[in-house]
This record gives sequence, C-alpha cells and structure tokens, in this order.
Amino acid sequence: MTCLRLFPILCLCVATTAAAQDATGTLAKIKRSGQIVLGVRDGSVPFSYLDDKQQYQGYSVDLCLKIVEHLKAQLAMPGLKVAYNPVTSANRIPLMANGTIDLECGSTTNNAERQQQVAFAPTMFVISSRLLTKKSSGIRSLADMKGKTLVATAGTTSLKQLTVLNGQRGLGMKIVTGRDHPESFLMLETGRAVAEANDDILLAAQVASAKAPGDYVMGSEALSVEPYGIMLRKGDAPFKQAVDTALAKVYQSPEMARIYDKWFMQPIPPRGVNLKFPMPAALKAVLAKPTDSPDPAAYK
Repeated sequence: MTCLRLFPILCLCVATTAAAQDATGTLAKIKRSGQIVLGVRDGSVPFSYLDDKQQYQGYSVDLCLKIVEHLKAQLAMPGLKVAYNPVTSANRIPLMANGTIDLECGSTTNNAERQQQVAFAPTMFVISSRLLTKKSSGIRSLADMKGKTLVATAGTTSLKQLTVLNGQRGLGMKIVTGRDHPESFLMLETGRAVAEANDDILLAAQVASAKAPGDYVMGSEALSVEPYGIMLRKGDAPFKQAVDTALAKVYQSPEMARIYDKWFMQPIPPRGVNLKFPMPAALKAVLAKPTDSPDPAAYK
C-alpha cells in the first residue's frame, strides 16, 4: 500500500523535474515564443548577407531554413516564425550564449577553443585561410609581408592566427582590423593595408564582386584548413540532435548538390556574380559522413 501511495508522487516529481529541465532548452524556448531566431551576417557572401532588397540570404541561411522545416514537423508547429538577428564576428558567440539567437547562420569556424563556449552542427563547408593582395604589390606569400600592413576582420580565426604567426616568424607586420568582411576588403582596396587575411571562399567572393576583379590575386599558400559549422548553444542535447538530424538528411540527399550549385556555381544576387567555386573534395567527404569535429586533421 505504501508503494502505491508513493508511486504517483514519484511520477509527479519526475515529471516536474523533466519539465523544469525542458523549460531551459531551445526547443522549449521556440515552442513558448512561437519563433526561432537566426543569427545572420550583413556581408559574408555567399554564406549570409543582405541583398539589394535588404533581405538576408545565402548558403548558410538556406541550410538553416532546412533546419526550420524539420523543426516545424518535429514540434508540430507549421506556423513557426523565423526572426533574423544580425551578428558580427565579434559578438556572435556572446549572443548565442546569452540566448539572443538560436542558430548562427554565417561563416563560423568550428575549433576546439570555440567548442568550450558553444556547440556546432555537422560541418557545412571546409576552407583554407589565405592572403589576398593586389597584383601590383608583388606579394605572394606571408614571408613577403615583413614590415607591411595586413588587415583581418575582428573576431575571426584569421586575425588570431596571423597575430600568432607575426610573432613566431618575426615579420613585424602592422595588423589592423575591419569591423566586418566588407570593411576589411575596403581597407585593402583603398591601400590602407597591402594584404587581407581571410578564408579562401570569402576572399573569392570579395574579388568576384570587386570593381576591378583583375587587380587582385589570392595566395597559393594555405595558412590553415578549417571547418565551418552552424553554431548553437552548448549543452542542449535535444536541440543539437534535432539540428544534426535535419542537416544529415539534407547532406545525403540530391538537394544538397542543388543548394551548393545555387551559391557557388551560378550567378548570385545582387549583381549576378558567379564564384565558380567547385565543391572541394574535403567537403564532399564530410557531407557523405557528417561530423562536427573541430580537428583540422579530420578534413585533410
């Protein structure tokens, strides 16, 4: 008899505890608010940027919207709303950690240091960090930058990496920062820096959109190999499982090739520029076997 009396109380306690735990999760937050908030970038072409109609779009945005479709079905919320919250390289991690955004749909490198603060969905792109210069400068490698001015975007892995290499190699570079990728390129374009350090695909997009694309050359020296991932809050296993499941389904379907071609092999808005950037072998491999590993060796 005692057990029968205690059992309902035990169930009630378990249910209450579970509800309290769920209330802190992103899925519960989405259900309560009726919306999901996507962190987006203003100028990270072609991943996440504003077009001429001031609409956010890009490769990462499309993948995030595929996750939203999955969540609509999982949560039985066909009317789930999508809100866009602009972020920068410098504030994207704090805005994720404090609950302002639910997914960060940009061009964020997944590394071990960042995984101490946030989580990442399975890798969506693999890049190499390189230098972009004007052909007239004669600079073709990092060794040529001794005593010269280099620009990198605030809050990026490129900035951190080049700061370290500057000291290790005794280059004596003056390193300046751009607020975002467009500002970094503008500093190169206007001569305030002789080189820009960034991810190769972002540099390719900048050159393709430049007033005089033929004036620029990207270095062949790969300074790093890095995976990009959609960022989400750390320690939220149910939400991460939903996100990972959604992306794995897309990655391993014919739709993934169409999404990639749309942004990297066809003219994109607002100026109809074609990046002509075939899918790297490393990305093909990771799409076939999705992983959220931050280890660069996993992508070589």
